[in-house]
Amino acid sequence: MTTPFSPRPGSDDRPVPPPGCPAHGLSPYDIDSLSGMPGPRRLYGPEAERDPMGLYEKLRAEHGPVAPVLLQGDVPAWLVLGHSENLHMTRTPSQFSRDSRRWRALHDGSAPPDHPLAPVFTWQPICVFADGADHERLRGAVTDSIARIDHRGVRRYINRYSNRLVNDFCQDGRADLVSSFAEHLPMMVMAQILGMPEEYSERLVQAARDMIKGTETANESNAYVMAALMRLVKRRRIVPEEDFATWLVEHPAGLTDDEVGQHLRLVLIAAYETTANLIANVLRMVLTDPRFRAQLSGGHMTLPDAVEQTLWDEPPFTTIFGRWAVGDTELGGQRIKAGDALIVGIAAANVDPVVRPDLRAHMQGNRAHLAFSGGPHECPGQDIGRAIADTGIDALLMRLPDLQLAVEESELRYSGALMSHQLTELPVTFAPRPPQDVAGPPSATAAAPRPQWQVESPRPGSAPIVPQEAYATPAFAAASAPGTAAAPGPAPDPATEPAPVASPVPAQRTGSAPQRAWAAVARWWNGS
Repeated sequence: MTTPFSPRPGSDDRPVPPPGCPAHGLSPYDIDSLSGMPGPRRLYGPEAERDPMGLYEKLRAEHGPVAPVLLQGDVPAWLVLGHSENLHMTRTPSQFSRDSRRWRALHDGSAPPDHPLAPVFTWQPICVFADGADHERLRGAVTDSIARIDHRGVRRYINRYSNRLVNDFCQDGRADLVSSFAEHLPMMVMAQILGMPEEYSERLVQAARDMIKGTETANESNAYVMAALMRLVKRRRIVPEEDFATWLVEHPAGLTDDEVGQHLRLVLIAAYETTANLIANVLRMVLTDPRFRAQLSGGHMTLPDAVEQTLWDEPPFTTIFGRWAVGDTELGGQRIKAGDALIVGIAAANVDPVVRPDLRAHMQGNRAHLAFSGGPHECPGQDIGRAIADTGIDALLMRLPDLQLAVEESELRYSGALMSHQLTELPVTFAPRPPQDVAGPPSATAAAPRPQWQVESPRPGSAPIVPQEAYATPAFAAASAPGTAAAPGPAPDPATEPAPVASPVPAQRTGSAPQRAWAAVARWWNGS
């Protein structure tokens, strides 16, 4: 790994125009065409959408770790490609601010308020556009509220919603895992966490996907999402609940309604978009890479390990826009002028040859990737995204262990945007199965032998988490009985089979004979 960049003058050996020249005072970015150096490339359009990684490598070869690029409307910016250069930029807000009001393109009119990327760069009273004390106050409210989330309860919701989604297509024998699973699970979970499950809809899902793509409808989608969130804020001012929205409203930082609504949007969109892409990318890798699937099946790689590998190879966000130069400086051999825009090059940094000379090497146990950015603005809710991905995929693979890709890998299609490279479809086939009761544990029923997926391996000294509602089911009691193997059979039909009656003592807690004997010894030892 290279050492963090030190902004020293004199490292740029490009020709500089003499005093008096019309080009004098321009940055090297502005005079590329005059110096004969390769010019900037567009980060939008056919090439960027078709093969962003190929474009990044061209820029790296032409310009090094920091390259001039053009955004929609040919607005100039700098794309940071190097791993250490990205770390330096994200960790040094005194040089590279998150306050978009510093951007020269806003003042000269080249980035107007109706620009396709306006939902991304328009300044808002939220922590991602703040530095220093303002950032600490606003981000403190977000991180404190995230810390109050019941992660065990969230995993129960993830499992339940995953099985509900699988129920919608499990009888068909085929499905598109992007539109039927990956796009919906994160929104269902995040709507529950925020406190707005009634707002979950196909329209909300599509608006969330659209608003950060720089499309012609991005501003309209942003307005739709904000309207739903502001309705939630107004409700929580009147009727507080145990949810994320209430915790922001009641936080001692004293956020205004606008600040609460904008931070709810930030959390919703960041968590949703990254997790939807992450789920799709992990599933594609599991289905297309024989080594990857063999490792999972053989128990050499857990599903969380697979998620982490995907965060290196195919991060959910390819870039993050942006940072703005506080003053004239240098980065990666380029002279950056005050007010210039810079882009965090996540995907490019993750394959920087300096830190990953062999891209085939597995990165198990290494979380030095930039999938969640870095520095004081690193994503505070990344563990929730990981939980949705690994718990959701775990539930899917348990229900449909014989998943097979329905097309050749070369036929898979992607849609490109500035911040992401999304898999648009992941068609699969499998043996049809009946739906299950979404409130109970996943059934062992399988039309084909089930591989022993090693997922969510418990840490040493911990017990696996079992949903509370599963304790009283007959299936769980039978599986918990000593010496009893789970026998495959049809899933219960809620219409014909009476619902199980929960006993005051959960079945799994009655204990086997050895357990009761040890309990008796413990009572005798304690004199009771």
